[in-house]
Amino acid sequence: MWNGTLESSEASKQSIRPENFEERKQGKTLERVLIVEDEVHARTGLTELIESWGYTAVGAADGVEGLEKTASWKPAIVVTDLKMPRMDGMGLLERIAELPEHVAVVMMTAQGSIESAVEAMRKGAFDYVPKPVDPGRLRTILQNASLQHIDAVSEAPGTTKRPREMGSLGPLVGTSQKMREIFALIERIAPTNVSVLVTGESGTGKELVARALHEFSSRRSKPFVAVNCAAIPETLIESEIFGHEKGAFTGALERRAGCFELAEEGTLLLDEIGEMPAATQAKLLRVLEDRKLRRLGSKAEMPVDVRVVAATNKDPETAVAAGELRSDLYYRLNVFNIQMPPLREHMEDIEPIAHKMIADMNERHGCSVTGIQPALLKRMLAYQWPGNVRELRNTIERATIMASSGLLGIEHLPPNFGEAGFSPSMPKGGRLGEGSMSEVERYLEDQNTVRVEVGTTVDEAERQLILKTLTATHNNKTKAAEILGISSKTLQNKLKEYSSNPALVD
Repeated sequence: MWNGTLESSEASKQSIRPENFEERKQGKTLERVLIVEDEVHARTGLTELIESWGYTAVGAADGVEGLEKTASWKPAIVVTDLKMPRMDGMGLLERIAELPEHVAVVMMTAQGSIESAVEAMRKGAFDYVPKPVDPGRLRTILQNASLQHIDAVSEAPGTTKRPREMGSLGPLVGTSQKMREIFALIERIAPTNVSVLVTGESGTGKELVARALHEFSSRRSKPFVAVNCAAIPETLIESEIFGHEKGAFTGALERRAGCFELAEEGTLLLDEIGEMPAATQAKLLRVLEDRKLRRLGSKAEMPVDVRVVAATNKDPETAVAAGELRSDLYYRLNVFNIQMPPLREHMEDIEPIAHKMIADMNERHGCSVTGIQPALLKRMLAYQWPGNVRELRNTIERATIMASSGLLGIEHLPPNFGEAGFSPSMPKGGRLGEGSMSEVERYLEDQNTVRVEVGTTVDEAERQLILKTLTATHNNKTKAAEILGISSKTLQNKLKEYSSNPALVD
């Protein structure tokens, strides 16, 4: 990953120089690129790196100078830092948007801040790149921005492509036709208040769709609350969603607001809606239709202003036929349906998704991984990813921790990854379907064993142990607490913590 020094960027110049980008038609230089960066060494190194790819590049020390050079020099692309004196990157982005010329703005976000990246995209940025800058990702962004600029200057005003059509939308990443269609639908319906049903296999990114709908709506400054209906005990789910009054039931020692109240004026994601009990579904339908709710134990109704997004990994029509999902609730939620494809149906998105994940993992774990070796990418493209994007994220996280720096290689993958018989939940070194029946039996027996990989956090190991113990006791919480050596109250608090964060429960 480029860190601003000329020495570290020399290899990148040789390895990622464009070979067949037509050198901007017949060997001419590519578009003009303005680099706005207040740190002199970083600005000089980045300017030279971009020039080595065939662009004409100049630098500016802050947003004020950047705006002046944008107006006079008229670059096609502006790559700007976020934090700068006099005028920061967000202010520069807003001022550039007022100019008559089409300029693609790429934001460099310190520490990979997704919040600032989302804000920049919402204000019209073409794309963003986390710091320290990944040369491969930056080159791809510049190439896409150049192609967009060619379209912009050759087409009539108002017909240019939107920046979000170029490979990302908020937390979502993808350049495939399937993902572009999803991006377009999200852009169309995000500003409205209609209910949305997101469907797709487990791990395909349904919660990310809900977050994108929230981030690109007028509710973006209000709460986003996500609740996993499958993770809440049936006896508590109504209280969790609608709230309760003091004394409403045994143990209700004080009034408590539910998820609807917590998400007031914002967005509520009801994940795994098909797992919600039928009686609770009926009450949910009434809230959606009347826009009023009643806490458990209360006689008074209160108005609510919440946009509801529901998600399920089941086929909703099959769930309706099986009586798992009320048909009237399904039709009320399914004003718009966004079907998330399994990763195996848009394999071309693996590389850009993986690069974004690497940047996230570098920030999270203090690593400095620069990219992916071709052999590893080939192995990843040959794998079917039954766990979808969630499995890809876990694989990238493990590989990033194992590698720590440099390029991710095959040696950083789990043992036997991608080979015949490999299962993401197999014990280390095991292959289901190969060997004797006793080996298969041993594998099944191991399902009652918690296996913790190097790099797993203590909190994650604890979560696995608690959930595995509950499975072994057939969800008998009293017995599970006894086995774990903790009180029932502590166990209940842990389960509530997991249910408040759907990413912790699958």
